[in-house]
Amino acid sequence: MPGQSAVSTKRRGSLKPRRGSIVPVQASKEMPWDLFDRLLLPLLCCHAVAIILSGLLNLLRISQVSTFTLFIWFALSVVGAILFYHHLKVSAPGKVILITGCESPLAWFLARKLDELGFTIFAGFTKRACEDADQLKEEGTGRITILQLDVTSERQMLEASLLISENLPEGTRGLWAVVHCAQWVALGELEWVPFPVLRKSIDINLLGAARLTQIMLPLVRRANGRIVFLSSALSRIPAPVRGAQCATQAGLEGLAVCLRHELKPRGVDVSIVSAGEFAAGTAWLSESSMLEQARNMWALLSDEQKQTYGEDYFEQALRSLEKYTNVDADILPAVRALIDACIRTFPLPRYTPVTRGEKIQTIIAEHFPRSVYDIFYAN
Repeated sequence: MPGQSAVSTKRRGSLKPRRGSIVPVQASKEMPWDLFDRLLLPLLCCHAVAIILSGLLNLLRISQVSTFTLFIWFALSVVGAILFYHHLKVSAPGKVILITGCESPLAWFLARKLDELGFTIFAGFTKRACEDADQLKEEGTGRITILQLDVTSERQMLEASLLISENLPEGTRGLWAVVHCAQWVALGELEWVPFPVLRKSIDINLLGAARLTQIMLPLVRRANGRIVFLSSALSRIPAPVRGAQCATQAGLEGLAVCLRHELKPRGVDVSIVSAGEFAAGTAWLSESSMLEQARNMWALLSDEQKQTYGEDYFEQALRSLEKYTNVDADILPAVRALIDACIRTFPLPRYTPVTRGEKIQTIIAEHFPRSVYDIFYAN
C-alpha cells in the first residue's frame, strides 16, 4: 500500500515527527471548493430568474424593479437557505464507521479525528500487528476497533462484516459509513508495467472497493448510511507514466456515480472525495520505493523493448515523478472533506479538496478541447 512507504511527519494525534513526507501544514493551498460548488448553480439560477422576472415585470408595466435588485434578493435568500442546509450535522454517538487502508497517513488521521468526534470506528489495516495500528488504538478514546482488512481478500472482508455486525453498539441498527481509503500506486508506461502489478492496482483501487461495498451494503442500508470513496484528481487529468492510476481512479468514480443513483431510493448516500496529487497517494511513495519499482520493471522488459525505449528515456520518465516524493503534502483538506462526507446530514455527491491550479487544470481537461489542454499541460 502506498502509505507503507513514506508517511507523515506530525500526522499522529500526539503530533510527534514520524517517518516522512506528508504533513498537515498551517497555510493550506487547497480551497473549500465544496461550498463553492454547492452555491454556484443556485446563484446562476438566481441570475437567470432575475433576468426573466425583471423583463416580464417591466414588459407588463407591473414594476420597474431592476434585474440587479431581484438578483440580490434571490441570492441572499438562496445563500442563507443553502448555508443552513449545508451545515446540518448528524449526531455521532452510536454511529459506526468502517475505514479501509488505515496504514496510510490520511486514513490514519481520519480515523483519529472521527473517533474524537464521537463515532465508533472500525479501522482496517492490511496487517493488524503493526506499529501504526497499535498507536491508533492507544491514542484513541476506546471506540476504535482494529481490523485486519486486506481489500483483495474475500475471507477478510466477510470476517470484517461478521465482526462489525456482532459488535455494533447497543441500539445501533447498522453501519453508518464505509470510507474507502485503500490505495496502491502503479507507475510506468503501460508497456512497462508487469501484468501482476497492473492487476494488483486494479484489485486494490477498484475491485476491492466494489466487493467490500457489496458485502457491507446490507449493514449500511439498515442505518440509512453512506458510502464514501477516496479518489484522485488523476481521474480527470491525464498523467503519462501513471496511466494505471488514472484508469483505476476514473473507474472508481464511474462506479460511485452509478452507485449513487442505484442507492438513492434506498436512503443511502454516496460521495466521492477527489483529492489532490499528494493526498490521494502519489506522495506516499518514497524515492527508494519508486526506484525499486523502476529497477524491477526494467529487468522484466524484453531486449527489444529495452532497445526501443533506451535506459536514459526510461529513467527520465520515472525521474519525472520525483517531485511528488520530495515535498511536504497537506492532507488536512482531504481529511476535512472525508469528515464532511461522514457527518453532514446532506453530503455533497463530490468533494474536490485540491489546489487552485489543480482545479483549473481539471476544468480545462473536462470542458475544453484536448488541443487547448495540450497547449498548457502537455509535456
